[in-house]
Amino acid sequence: MSITIEELKQHLLAEKERLLQQVSKMGDVEYHSSGYGNHMADDATETFEQAKEVSLRRNEVVLLEQVEQALQRFEQGVYGICESCGAPIDRARLEAIPYARCCLDCQSRVERGG
Repeated sequence: MSITIEELKQHLLAEKERLLQQVSKMGDVEYHSSGYGNHMADDATETFEQAKEVSLRRNEVVLLEQVEQALQRFEQGVYGICESCGAPIDRARLEAIPYARCCLDCQSRVERGG
């Protein structure tokens, strides 16, 4: 059973809210200087954890931007239309990735570098 466009929009709105909360909880993650611990392994672990937090936050921010862009496409009346070729994006693709901007063929071309 396929979900409706309105259900996709509600899913995007819920995802936007979740991401906003997640990003605000993470706050501004910064690197702290390491190298002052008793063990090099402790310093390496701390540096790794800081890098992981920064990467996770960056990913959440990028995903939030993609969700917001999808919601803008709803407002513009072009949600579900491939930005590359203008064809409708398959409903199954939108259900899996509701912020998808391209149909599967065009996305494959982009990922192959073509």
